[in-house]
Amino acid sequence: MVGVMLLSFLSCIGQKKEIGEAITERDSLPVMKTVGVTTFISDSGITRYRVDTEEWAIFDRKEPSHWAFEKGVYLEKFDTLFNVDASIKADTAYYYDKQKLWKLISNVEIQNIKGEKFNTDLLYWDENKEKVYSDQYIRIEQTDRIIEGYGFESDQQMTSYKILNIQGILYFKEQPAPMDTTSNPVTTSSDSL
Repeated sequence: MVGVMLLSFLSCIGQKKEIGEAITERDSLPVMKTVGVTTFISDSGITRYRVDTEEWAIFDRKEPSHWAFEKGVYLEKFDTLFNVDASIKADTAYYYDKQKLWKLISNVEIQNIKGEKFNTDLLYWDENKEKVYSDQYIRIEQTDRIIEGYGFESDQQMTSYKILNIQGILYFKEQPAPMDTTSNPVTTSSDSL
């Protein structure tokens, strides 16, 4: 028994344990990382926004410093009666805190106070200039038409905007539904420019 223990001990002496190297670049680590976040933001004591995200990381020592929402973000803006005025959704988002600039990436969906829906894959929101813009494809769905194009500029409420290179506008006309829907399928017509 003593011989077995002695052999075990001697076999462990020559082995070197491998350990990972210490992280020396502090800027590669977030100062804060939170998962499963739902938070409310108030202005003058009134709740104005709700933010939902799977993961929120703050990189205070990266250049430029930023907040990362790499697993998606959803934001709602409330009116004074807590009805949803507008909403923003993106697969990935970055907020550059010093520049007060949001960068929304992939499957960006916005609904403004008028109910118009905006879809693009890249959108910037500059809080200092109170401007939203993109140089990518954008699709805007209004109550009576869909507008598509490339390049976009807007106020930050997304109510006064322009598409820089319009590719098409599709208008909708509503037609009354037929009385007997089993024998005559409903069809809609549209005109395009």
